[in-house]
Amino acid sequence: MNNLIFYDTETTGIHKDFSQIIQCGSIFTDINLNQKSEQNIGSAPLPWVIPQPKAMLTNKKINSFSSNISHYQMMKEIQNQWKEWCLDLPAIFITYNGHAFDEELIRRQFWCNLLEPYITNTNQNGRLDLMLMIHNIAPFFSEEISIPYFEDGPALSIKLEHLADEHGIDVSDAHDAISDCKFMIGLCKVIKDKIPEVFDSFLNISTKEGIKNLLYSNEFLALGEVYRRHPFKYPVVICGADNSRPNEICFFDLSFDPDDIINLDFTEINKMIQSGKRDLPLKKYKINKTIPICSSKLLKKNNHFDITHDELQRRADIVRSNKDFFTKVSQAMEDRIMNFPEPDYIEGTIYSGGFPSYRDQDLMKEFHITDDLEQLIKISRNFEDERFRLLAERIICNKYSTNIPEDIKSRYDDLINERVHSEGKWGSVDKALNEIEKLLDEKNNKEDQSILLATKEQLLSMQQ
Repeated sequence: MNNLIFYDTETTGIHKDFSQIIQCGSIFTDINLNQKSEQNIGSAPLPWVIPQPKAMLTNKKINSFSSNISHYQMMKEIQNQWKEWCLDLPAIFITYNGHAFDEELIRRQFWCNLLEPYITNTNQNGRLDLMLMIHNIAPFFSEEISIPYFEDGPALSIKLEHLADEHGIDVSDAHDAISDCKFMIGLCKVIKDKIPEVFDSFLNISTKEGIKNLLYSNEFLALGEVYRRHPFKYPVVICGADNSRPNEICFFDLSFDPDDIINLDFTEINKMIQSGKRDLPLKKYKINKTIPICSSKLLKKNNHFDITHDELQRRADIVRSNKDFFTKVSQAMEDRIMNFPEPDYIEGTIYSGGFPSYRDQDLMKEFHITDDLEQLIKISRNFEDERFRLLAERIICNKYSTNIPEDIKSRYDDLINERVHSEGKWGSVDKALNEIEKLLDEKNNKEDQSILLATKEQLLSMQQ
């Protein structure tokens, strides 16, 4: 049985490449949600990272501006703690909307600090986005798990603090990382108590092996979605997979009669795959992220769909048994043209530049166990991949202020100058300062004023 690690981050902004984690809260529990340990750690902003005023108003973490903990130190401690928690048993890492944001920041910032970026889904660990579980619960299990309305309805709100409040969890400290972990645990306790089989099912599909077991089971699946605050539900079965991109799969929406679709020629199937419209019978998903599905056998009612379960199962069997259709869909998935622009900046190259060589991996391990400046410089110069050399130089220059070789110091100074004194995807200090002046005129709350003034002071200090 896996242990569980709930984690949440507070950040300087919302750009995944250029924002920084300034607080990470993690709570370690057993499979029954009994807390075993926790970690709550923060760090100072890096000197080239621009704190965004609205982000700081949300998370209120202005104490980070005076922190004596470096970002490198914080990320090392997070990884060391998580690895320690996973020593005896693999863990499932649980976030809320993490697959779109927190997980991506954690990966990037482990990577930018020469740490292993993929520990949440390697070594038999799994990952679960609780928000996507709610996407399944909202259309199929709302009688058991109440979903709050957005304002007066009929639209829904699936914000974590609104769900927590709906179920009697104290949300007075929302947007604090460790508090948000407690909200997630409280919400999971409600789900585990009311619909335990559904909760266990989502834990089971937190790994690739687990999701594949469900995808290739005999029963049709119930896919849920909350889109523009309204719930949608689809009966589906897997009907294709991209062999060149092993995480990409395709569902067939069984509300369409397969007899009208499975014998279409490849050109028509290819059009559907390339289109990506929501109302078509083919729907693409990734198995390395939480898919909001459960077995139709877990549904408490048999009237979720306009078609009987028996007929949906009959259709699923037709799709599943048609190997030619599966082949055509899979080929269309492979033939997609995926135009991803090459990243302009090193922070965006985590997925595009390849994995580190064995030599670079060994150098990273050496880098983390020495505090000797000369040795750190020597290691940085020996990286085969230029990205890791530059990232190592950033860590060195942020840690030491003297005895830095001129070429390394020059590259570091150029980085600071670019990020602080020019405008780019990372933002703009001047724009952030202008935004603060507008917000100071709008916000009468003393706490908001205090946060904005502290953020202004931080931004001005960056320009000195």
